[in-house]
Amino acid sequence: MYKRFSELISLVFQPLLMPSLIFAFLLFGLPDSVMLKSGNQGLVFFVIVANTFIIPLGILMTMRFTKVIPSLRMEDRRERIFPFSIISLLYMITAYSFYIKDWIDYKLIFALFIITICLILLTAISFFWKISAHMIGVGGLLGIILAYSMNIQNHNFLYYTLAAILLSGVIGTSRLHLNAHTALEVLAGFLLGFGVCFGSSLMIWA
Repeated sequence: MYKRFSELISLVFQPLLMPSLIFAFLLFGLPDSVMLKSGNQGLVFFVIVANTFIIPLGILMTMRFTKVIPSLRMEDRRERIFPFSIISLLYMITAYSFYIKDWIDYKLIFALFIITICLILLTAISFFWKISAHMIGVGGLLGIILAYSMNIQNHNFLYYTLAAILLSGVIGTSRLHLNAHTALEVLAGFLLGFGVCFGSSLMIWA
């Protein structure tokens, strides 16, 4: 039972989903005064989901079908390098495409570049260590939520923060329960995602 639950959590809250959750928070969870919204947030969110979740997932499925990778689990760190490199390139193209659109708030563009940096670091680390991609993603989510909550007054971020903390604990426990990572790999992944996203997001308000 616990193994099935852990597998479900790992599948549903996979790393590719985290950018969508982050942008759902930025686009729909913040006060209107924080983002320069022009009625296009639905379109922006759709583009983000398509380019950071749907298309990358399709790429992974294609790689699995053509046996470029033996499994979507990518249990060996070396199996991660090529697909993560391709997805990193897609993220960079998406971030640059947003950058050249002057109607998109710079905070959104900055967040997308931060996420891309996390993915590039994950790819580089995979050459010598199998750090937890799940925890990098959820750590980044918590880091961005905390950074914004510290700098925006008169807005309640308690539920967002508690949800991100709970999600971090559940995902981390699931990865350990499945023996997908050691405790050090889980902790390192969380600290990397949290540190990069929290520290970088604070720069917006400096």
